[in-house]
Amino acid sequence: MIRLKPGTVRAIRAGRIEKGDVLAAAEIAALQAMKAVWQVLPHTHPIPITAASVTFDTGTDRVVATTAVEATYKTGVEMEALYGVTVALLTIWDMAKSLEKDPNGQYPTARIEDIRVLEKTKGRRSRR
Repeated sequence: MIRLKPGTVRAIRAGRIEKGDVLAAAEIAALQAMKAVWQVLPHTHPIPITAASVTFDTGTDRVVATTAVEATYKTGVEMEALYGVTVALLTIWDMAKSLEKDPNGQYPTARIEDIRVLEKTKGRRSRR
């Protein structure tokens, strides 16, 4: 989840962010990240992902991102799901940061929190 000023969330919903469609960009970034996790985390390796998705739920002062990853392989896909959701949230921050800065260039409201695995089913799916 990323906490933001309510005005920033309203701007995201209304499509009024200068850099473009925030949630569409965050979805693409997350999907790309899930496929590339082995290139970033040294103890992971390429996994043949069979399905991946990203969903967003906007509240008054937050955007909750949830990823789901599926693979038929001998190892789980927790790192892919966690990395994907983190990159989605970082993308949201990057695209909306101009609305979050205070007069000193700081981000007193914006924060990423509560990243965790919600569910893991062996042979099926890992979420966020």
